[in-house]
Amino acid sequence: MSLFYKKFLRDEDGATSIEYVVIAAVLSVGLIAATTNLGTQLDATLVTIFTAISGAIS
Repeated sequence: MSLFYKKFLRDEDGATSIEYVVIAAVLSVGLIAATTNLGTQLDATLVTIFTAISGAIS
C-alpha cells in the first residue's frame, strides 16, 4: 500500500466531525422539546391568570 492510503486509513478527523454533528443534533432536539413543553406550560399558566383577573374585574 502506498503511504497516502495508509495515512487515509488512519485519519480519524472525519469521524470526529461526525460525532460532533450527532451531539449537536441530539442537543438541538432536546432543547426544542424542552422549549415546546415550557411554552405549553407557560400558556396554561397565563390563561389561568387572565381568567382570574377577568373574574375579579367582572
